[in-house]
Amino acid sequence: MIETLRPILAEHPFFHGMDESLLQIIVGCACNVRFEKEDVIFREGEEASKFYLIRSGRVALQLFADRRGPLTISTLEEGDILGWSWLSAPYRWKFTARALEVTRAISLDGECLREKSERDNHLGYELLKRFVHIIEDRLQATRLQLLNVYETHS
Repeated sequence: MIETLRPILAEHPFFHGMDESLLQIIVGCACNVRFEKEDVIFREGEEASKFYLIRSGRVALQLFADRRGPLTISTLEEGDILGWSWLSAPYRWKFTARALEVTRAISLDGECLREKSERDNHLGYELLKRFVHIIEDRLQATRLQLLNVYETHS
């Protein structure tokens, strides 16, 4: 019997409670990946074509500042979702992602998911609902970071 990533996806909080038929569609767009320490997973400005479920390891989300070099704005780890730029045109990464240690993840092909979502609007809606929560959480974390920076420099 061939094992698939379906059980791993089904157990992940991002996919928790998702209809089995939708999970079966998604698993066709998924594969295991591994990044070594210091590997660049994607770079700001490059085409955004995937997102990742981090299974182990840590990843820094970075912005490049002319005078300061790379600035880490967030660190993601086991259980986190990495990347949402594949969701909306022009499909370009807004940050650079770098592995801080050996990192294992499940890569999900954004183009594959966009095509399947066009054919099955229920799938697209379910994915969008789930990503909105991630985007909202990241924006809130950034807001708190900014408040901390401004309070420290006041």
